Amino acid sequence: MTVMSWTDDRVEQLKKLWESGLSASQIAAELGNITRNAVIGKVHRLGLSGRAKSPSSAAPRQRKAARPAQHMMRISRPVSRGNTALAHAFDVEAEPDPIAYDNVVPMSQRLSLLELNESTCHWPVGDPGSADFFFCGGKALNALPYCAHHSRVAYQPASDRRRAAPRPIK
Repeated sequence: MTVMSWTDDRVEQLKKLWESGLSASQIAAELGNITRNAVIGKVHRLGLSGRAKSPSSAAPRQRKAARPAQHMMRISRPVSRGNTALAHAFDVEAEPDPIAYDNVVPMSQRLSLLELNESTCHWPVGDPGSADFFFCGGKALNALPYCAHHSRVAYQPASDRRRAAPRPIK
């Protein structure tokens, strides 16, 4: 495509087409060898952004009537009990992990970023800016970056997340 410059004739043609209500794409096609974006840019540089509304767009549109509430049907979904859905999905027991329960991680298990690998839990504990920051370091589940306890915390079913109301910070 050859680049055409904005000659006086092309600018006058652009103004007429714009005032007649054509879109930038239609004007670009009419002028030829020019993009829609070039038309939009020139329109703004010329200050042509305001134009008369066409009669069809000036009339308010009819809105669809809302469906009455009695036509809506609620479908209940199975509710998972605790974290058994996660346990079944990853083929692990739903028992609490005694090592990493409540962020009480033994000193011997704690790892730095450089000590992590695919078989260790990558759950961060504490403030990354402090010297006390560490990662859980427990035995990670297959195909997951976390141990059993932290997987249950990280991967909660959406229905459980919606039910839990956010607690105000005091």
